[in-house]
Amino acid sequence: QVQLAESGGGLVQAGGSLRLSCAASGSDFIINAMAWFRQAPGKQRELVAQITRGGITNYATSVKGRFTISRDNAKNTVYMQMNSLKPEDTAVYYCNFGITRVLGSIYQNYWGQGTQVTVSS
Repeated sequence: QVQLAESGGGLVQAGGSLRLSCAASGSDFIINAMAWFRQAPGKQRELVAQITRGGITNYATSVKGRFTISRDNAKNTVYMQMNSLKPEDTAVYYCNFGITRVLGSIYQNYWGQGTQVTVSS
């Protein structure tokens, strides 16, 4: 059984910073792409940033230059450093891992439980 555990959300003033983390637990799996999504009230969930196993990154236009995604493959963990936060960044942030189970080579997407990020003006 693979589980994702997020941490690092909270309340911060505009211009501040937060660092999110998401770690996978379990065994006998390989993590392919890792990503962060967010969902604000009344809006659809949107991709914020993603990183391949080899370290290639992609960002939503709205966060380029402010957010940085990184990963530690040895720890099965993805991070997102969020700087210069704006009130419009307020949302629940979810991590998402594309995982291949070694037994049976089954590929599945796994989601974290979500962590609230609130940016006050």
